[in-house]
Amino acid sequence: MPKAYVMVQMNVLNLEKFREDYAPKSPATIEKYGGRYIVRGGEITTLEGELPYGRVAILEFPDKAAALAWYKSPEYQSIIGGRHRNSEGILSVIEGV
Repeated sequence: MPKAYVMVQMNVLNLEKFREDYAPKSPATIEKYGGRYIVRGGEITTLEGELPYGRVAILEFPDKAAALAWYKSPEYQSIIGGRHRNSEGILSVIEGV
């Protein structure tokens, strides 16, 4: 069964509230479902094209079922509003190796 990666691309609109309402709460929800951060923030050097978002996070889960269980979990759903209210972007699940 292939691993699954959650890729988040976003622009944070209200950094103070994002850091208060979402950022410190998300790691525990990810770990509970077997996930871990591969990339979280950091400088982006775009070599081709234009990246529409200034922040990227990549999470690794054991499989797609675990990634979806995390996203749909009561723990994550209870904090997702903090991300939605304070950022804009795309969250995708990608199966890979």
